[in-house]
Amino acid sequence: MLILAATLAIFVYGLIAPILGALLPTYGLTAGQQGVLAMLYAIGLIIASLSAGPVIDLKGNKVALLVGLILIIASLVAAPNAGGYSGLCGVYLVLGLGGGVVVTGANALVGAIEPTRRGSALNFLNLFFGLGGIVTTYVASEGLNPATVCYGIAGLTALAFLANASTRMPGPSGESSFRMNEVPGLISRPALLLLCFFLFLYVSCEVGVWNWLKVYLVGVHFDARTAGHVVSYGFAFGILVGRVVVSKILLKTPALKVTLIASACIAISTFVMLQLSSPTAIMIAVFCAGLSMAPVFPTTLAITGDTFQRGTATAMGIVITFGWIGLAVSSPIIGKLAEGGDYRRGLMLIPIFALIMVLVNLVLRPVLHRPVPVPVV
Repeated sequence: MLILAATLAIFVYGLIAPILGALLPTYGLTAGQQGVLAMLYAIGLIIASLSAGPVIDLKGNKVALLVGLILIIASLVAAPNAGGYSGLCGVYLVLGLGGGVVVTGANALVGAIEPTRRGSALNFLNLFFGLGGIVTTYVASEGLNPATVCYGIAGLTALAFLANASTRMPGPSGESSFRMNEVPGLISRPALLLLCFFLFLYVSCEVGVWNWLKVYLVGVHFDARTAGHVVSYGFAFGILVGRVVVSKILLKTPALKVTLIASACIAISTFVMLQLSSPTAIMIAVFCAGLSMAPVFPTTLAITGDTFQRGTATAMGIVITFGWIGLAVSSPIIGKLAEGGDYRRGLMLIPIFALIMVLVNLVLRPVLHRPVPVPVV
């Protein structure tokens, strides 16, 4: 039941992660306003992830997951009644708060259940994120009323809430295991800072595709339905397939090698994606981009969990937080660069960030092999 509860929670996040990008064309907003919505969603993710880790270490996963799912339900029910741009700003901020708590809680739960196979377990968990992404992008591309999409996802989230509420979960590690005064020492570790920067760059890349690819494709003369199918069948399905494959590969291959190869492939595939014009060619390139991105988020969290044995959820929460900061920073930049409808120019930020990921990965290798300082408590 623990694995089921966690997979349902991460499936819910998969459902909401692409919802902004899926519904943006229906809002009739400017590129700048779209960037602000994405930034507010990211701010919610940042606040939630930064606070969820210590709460999980001290209070347990169950409370965090239930609160996160309630926030998601509330924001989805409110979305169709937002009344315009200002109301949507509040909706996406709350949606980000719920999503951030759920991501941190679900990954921390599964990482604790399978500590000896953390990389494989987290990739398996997060393949349900890809499944959720497929569902939302496909349904939204079929021309359903945005209110129907929001209410439908809210109903599925309510089922996930009931499953998590009825599941017995491990208790918190407690103050005797991890103390809040250890957090400053944790943050000062070079390994954690590099992992934070790495996920900052990666989330900027992944969410850049979720939020902006459909808008970009519509801008280069795709109809909205076909553009949505490219995101669903291409990107989301690529992530799903990639995580199925990598969950097996990580049983024998070092996590840092996987993330290095993935980073290089992201740079190549996303650059190529932006140079093509044929729908079939773009679909193939987008699928390759999803395949390349698939292992990075869960494998980075696995590296974090393996590196930080004390305050694991706190360390994961900090790293995830910097990932969402990447979303908050990159979204308005992409929106600004895309002013005037040049979304290709804005999305070129993605392959550039992926190249920087390669460099960060190479720097991270020797740092992770340094002796771990003993915390003073």
